[in-house]
Order: sequence, then C-alpha cells, then structure tokens
Amino acid sequence: MTNKRLFGTFGVRRLANKVLTPEFASKLAAAYGTLVKGSVAVGGDTRTSTPLIKHAVISGLLSSGCKVIDLGILPTPAVQYAVRNYYDGGVIITASHNPPHDNGIKFVDADGIGIPDEMEEKIEDMFFAENPGRVSWDQIAEVETNSNIIDEYIEKVISRVDVEAIRDAGLKVVVDCGSGAACFTTPYLLRGLGCQVITMNCQPDGFVPGRDPEPTEDNLQDLINAVKNLGADLGIAHDGDADRTICIDEYGNFVFGDKTFALVEKFMLIENGGGLIVTTVATSSAIYDIAEEYSGEVIATRVGDLLVARELKEKNGLFGGEENGGLIFPEFVYGRDAALTTAKIVEIIAKEKKSLSTLIGELPSYRSEKRKVECPDDLKEEVMERIAQATCEFEVDTKDGVKIFTDEGWVIIRPSGTEPIFRCFAEAKKEEDAKKMAEWGISLVLEHLKD
Repeated sequence: MTNKRLFGTFGVRRLANKVLTPEFASKLAAAYGTLVKGSVAVGGDTRTSTPLIKHAVISGLLSSGCKVIDLGILPTPAVQYAVRNYYDGGVIITASHNPPHDNGIKFVDADGIGIPDEMEEKIEDMFFAENPGRVSWDQIAEVETNSNIIDEYIEKVISRVDVEAIRDAGLKVVVDCGSGAACFTTPYLLRGLGCQVITMNCQPDGFVPGRDPEPTEDNLQDLINAVKNLGADLGIAHDGDADRTICIDEYGNFVFGDKTFALVEKFMLIENGGGLIVTTVATSSAIYDIAEEYSGEVIATRVGDLLVARELKEKNGLFGGEENGGLIFPEFVYGRDAALTTAKIVEIIAKEKKSLSTLIGELPSYRSEKRKVECPDDLKEEVMERIAQATCEFEVDTKDGVKIFTDEGWVIIRPSGTEPIFRCFAEAKKEEDAKKMAEWGISLVLEHLKD
C-alpha cells in the first residue's frame, strides 16, 4: 500500500485555481520533466481552467529541460496515441468526469500508459522538497504545436473497422459529447463511417451547460428521449475527456458499461480466434462466461484502468476494460478509448445486421447493485482486515478489498482511493439476490466500523 500525498488512481485532481493553481501545476510538471528529460506532448479537455493549467505545465516542463509539443484540446486517448507513436512522455490536463470546477493533471510514459507508482512517488518527493531540476537559460527548449493528431487519430480508428459494412447499414446515431473533448472526434468519426449523425452538447464549452460530465442514466435523459423521438439506431455518450463510451439502445434503454464490454469482448474473441482479456476484480461474471465460450482467458487486476493497461502490455493481451464503459484496445492505445469503442460498436451492429438491444439480449445476463457507505480514511485498513477475517469461511479474493463468492453471486467490498467511503458492488442472476448481497456488504462495513 503506497502512501501517495497527491496522486489518485490516475493523476492529480483538485479544485481548479484554488488548489490546482499555476504554481502547483508548474512545480508538478517540472518534477515530471526532471525524470523524463525528452520530448513531452501536452493536451487537455474543454474545461475553462485548462488553458491556465496547460500554460503552467508547459512552463514547468521547459524549466526542467524538456522539449514541449502542444497538441491543443483533444481526447485523453488521442494524447496517449500521439505519445506512444512520437514522443517520450505526455501530460493531459483533464478531470475526466468530475464537475467543471475541478481539473487535473495526468502523466503518461513513452508507451502512453499512466506512469507507475514509483515515478509518482519521486515526483511527489521533488514537489514537496521544492527541488525539481532546473536547466540554465541556454538549455530552455522551444514549444512546438502539432495540430494534426486529431485527424490522424480519427483516420487510424476508421482504418481498424469495416467501413463498407458500416456505410451499407446507414445507421442513425445520436451523439452526446457533454461539451467535452469528444466534440472534436466522435461526430466526425461517425460521419466518416457513413452514419447519419445527430449531435447534442457537441459544442465545446467549459461551463458544461447541457449536462453533468459523468455519463450516468440520470444525466443522459435528454439523449434517451432524443433516441426514442428520432427513431435512431443508438445513442452514444462520453465523459469529459472522451475515454469512456456509454450506449443507449434503439428503445431508449441505458446500456450499462459492463454490457458494452461483454459485447465488444465477444466479437474481439471471435475475430481473433480467442485471446487474453484483462479486466478488474469488480467486473461482471459475463466477461468470464464469454471468454469460456469463445476461447478467451481472463486475468483480473485491482481496480484502475492503468493496472489493466499495464497488464495488457506485459502479457500481450488482446483486449481489456472496466464495467464503466472504458474499453482498452492495446494494439492501438494503452488506455480507455471512446472513439475506437464507438467505431467497434457500430461495426458490430452493421455486420451482424441486428439491433443493439438484440445483441445485448444475446449476452449472459446478470443483475448488479452498487452501494456506498462513509468511512474515515484512517479506519479503512482496519475495517478491511476485520471484514476479511469475518468472511474467511467463504471463498474470497483479497486482491483489491474483499470479494466474497456465494451460491447466489458475489459482492466486492473495497475502500475508495479518492473519497472517505467504502464501495460495495454485488452481482447475481436475480435482482433480489444482488440487492441482498450489496446490503450485506454495507452491513459488514458498518458492523466492523463500530467494533
């Protein structure tokens, strides 16, 4: 267990210009630049504070002797794509699905994967000791711009799917980019694939006037109504930095991310004659069922897309992802990629000549339930140990929190890495069993919190 003071599961997120000030951002970037000492690409999302943070990050990188390439406003996976192909490192200014008053800084390595824990700890040490490396005036490099990455990224996504089949299908798609970075990619990508595209919230706007950046069912009611009223084949929604894709089927039903993951997994395994799938311990049993049916193998990591991406690289995996609509295609980008996810989903609908609801209906069916309960950060470890002892008569997995398997299904109880809460996520064949197990998980936390 690392004791990081600034970094969360991926990068540093804080209140923009209150905690995440230009001074904070510049010092953090200088510490990263001291370790990278090379060409670093910088890009960000549409938040009002992104230009302020980005300029501060660029200053910090220059002061540590890095050459900087400004990519502009673009999705997180587009930055990861650029770094993997052309640069030594990258910095992404985004707070992903957080509210518009937040912003964040994500650092990636030369493969475009979020930097490892050891590097984060070194950056924190330099940050708090105020001793990042600074170069002399005659070693300060230049800032270049590269405005071609978005077009190149879209072209490369299009080259990975069957364009002819998609064009022939003539799908009508409603796209809700939440005024985020996907405004510059998804509508153009789908038009390039020959879809009829209707856009909502596809004007970049840091005030996010249309909906909250998190693509939850509550936040996507306008998209759901539009899909139904317009007779569209599907709806597509993204978070702020366009690394997650959530679908709405032709009846206006919200499709949970684990269903999207299972659907794409099935066709990736069929296309490739099997392969290694990497996911987290909190993902649906459907992922395992599909792997068994289509010659796949599944490895589960602790929760976090970075851990999934690293495992995919180390084990040469075929495909990976999480239950939140974040899917990873390691052959293209070592990170969650909303654009390629969108392209694969329309390709599957087109080639199978089936509606999204039919395709989802053919997948193994499980019911899931999520709950959370408050717990002070300093008690999390002790509560976790007590729960592990109290449930030792069951089959358990303690890779990340405690995952308890019963005849009805499973429940995972794990402390949040970013908030003073425990999360309980249960899954079963029947809805009442999933609810019962999630409530049992919460009761275990409360019981051992009181002891």
